[in-house]
Amino acid sequence: MADRETFQAVLPSICADMEQDLTRKGTPKALTDHFLACLHTNVQGGKLNRALIVHDTGHLLLPRPLTVIEIRHLSILGWLTEFFQAAYLIWDDIMDASEYRRGQPCWYSRDGVGLSAVNDACLIKSSIMVLLRQYFEDHPDYGQLVELFHEAAFRTELGQLADMTTSNKCNLAEMTMERYEFVAENKTAFYSFYIPVALALQYLQCATEQNLEIAREVLLRMGWYFQVQDDYLDVFGESKATGKVGTDIRDNKCSWVALTAFELSSSEQKAILSLCYGRPDIGKEARAKDVFCQVDIEGAFMDFEMAELDNLEKRIDQIGGEYGPLNDILRSVLEKISRRNK
Repeated sequence: MADRETFQAVLPSICADMEQDLTRKGTPKALTDHFLACLHTNVQGGKLNRALIVHDTGHLLLPRPLTVIEIRHLSILGWLTEFFQAAYLIWDDIMDASEYRRGQPCWYSRDGVGLSAVNDACLIKSSIMVLLRQYFEDHPDYGQLVELFHEAAFRTELGQLADMTTSNKCNLAEMTMERYEFVAENKTAFYSFYIPVALALQYLQCATEQNLEIAREVLLRMGWYFQVQDDYLDVFGESKATGKVGTDIRDNKCSWVALTAFELSSSEQKAILSLCYGRPDIGKEARAKDVFCQVDIEGAFMDFEMAELDNLEKRIDQIGGEYGPLNDILRSVLEKISRRNK
């Protein structure tokens, strides 16, 4: 729905605004150049799902065409969700010791970057507040827009804590689906699905307690489905398509793939997984993946995906006309992630 080229054309002006802000603060040119290089490298190159959800939700919300300024503002809010994503991916790659992101070496691993990437990610995240103030300070719902990003940050960091704690301290037999769902909802679903829709609702002043509640319920479930897809693609996806090399097995991640495989395994297979899962050894990683194949995780995932899509579509169909175009909005989001391969 969104004109991708029109949307992407907004980014240079946002970066120029940040450059001007840094100049006003007396930032040395070398530091400004480093920050802008970090922005361009980490904000671009993704699927832009979060940003386009903001944009498309805005187009579906009103019974009239959006104005030029509304389109621009929605595009800016969309890019701010990509800033948010970029910051947390930098931190996540460091914590997971990942090698590639979007087909390129991770930012922290590049020459001259190293652990300064931690601060680079902080600057990207702080830029969100700078730009929100610049563009939306006079908006009636400015406070709600700011609060959405603050809540998203806390929820994402809480999910990251649960993820890292589980990976570092638990063996596979101790991991639970309840913990997994907590991680998926907070680390991924909240900022990736609920926040983009809520931003558009707040900006166009269409948000109500009722439509936000329904949107949150359905979108968090979509985010859980999205995380399961991610887990599956980490193990079975093509790196050329996903743009990264999967590390969940050796990183001891509490993932849907691992939990489901363990549940389906025989006693002998459970023993192999307990021995091999979460070990930084290529041979043991291969043995764990062999067990995944033996218990037909690929088939289990296809069954899960079919059932989950059916449940989501039925839930969306239940949303009545009193909530305006909310069901169309949710259907549009689901179409972006349905049966994806990257």
